[in-house]
Amino acid sequence: MTTPSYNLVCTQNERIAEGIYDFRFVKPEGMDFQAGQFVLFDFPLIEDETDIQTRAFSIASSPLEEELIFVAKLIDGGRGSRWIEQKLKAGDTVRTQGPFGRFLLDPDQSKDCLFICTSSGIAPFRSQIITALKNGDNRKMDLIFGARSQKDLFWQKELNELQNEHSNLNIHYVLSKPDEGWDGLCGYVQDQVSEILGDISNYLVYACGNPDMTKEIKVCCKEHWDVAKENMHIEGYI
Repeated sequence: MTTPSYNLVCTQNERIAEGIYDFRFVKPEGMDFQAGQFVLFDFPLIEDETDIQTRAFSIASSPLEEELIFVAKLIDGGRGSRWIEQKLKAGDTVRTQGPFGRFLLDPDQSKDCLFICTSSGIAPFRSQIITALKNGDNRKMDLIFGARSQKDLFWQKELNELQNEHSNLNIHYVLSKPDEGWDGLCGYVQDQVSEILGDISNYLVYACGNPDMTKEIKVCCKEHWDVAKENMHIEGYI
């Protein structure tokens, strides 16, 4: 089966936090995807545009939205990071392949949902949560969103508005190195789960972000939280 490919037209590329870029595209007619999936971007080397490699990015927009939204945490010297920061601008056309992936929210499960993420690992959860809420999903949903400090947080206004509009959604921000004056949760996301929710043995647990964090989440699910293997859905990124 041939992998679908699309030429996407960029509508926005904006730095929204420390080392974080929000970049958006017109959604091509006929492009279908499921919340939680990803695509592969063709990234040319800045010094030689004939040298092209692919990089994976989760789709942060819901399939119900009219544009494609992505978020990137820059890696120093990274091919994709350099291209996003230095080259990508509104009006550019970029080739992608996909969608791919099975990191999906099961709509037929009645269990409450816990989403745990750090930084740009929030991308698939934005898609999943918005899609579920717009489709009338009334399960309890908790999003624990971790970052280093206030300057590393993003999308707070939108997330807070969603929380205000839907009584079954709760957003929890956790900072590992908070600035003076921060009165929210502190530490690492995995250390805050029990403090926030207590017993999560009957939750669907989704985690995405730093590989060190996701590895610890796996250990916690198995050894401390009594979460069944089939209820764990975990993806790390580099």
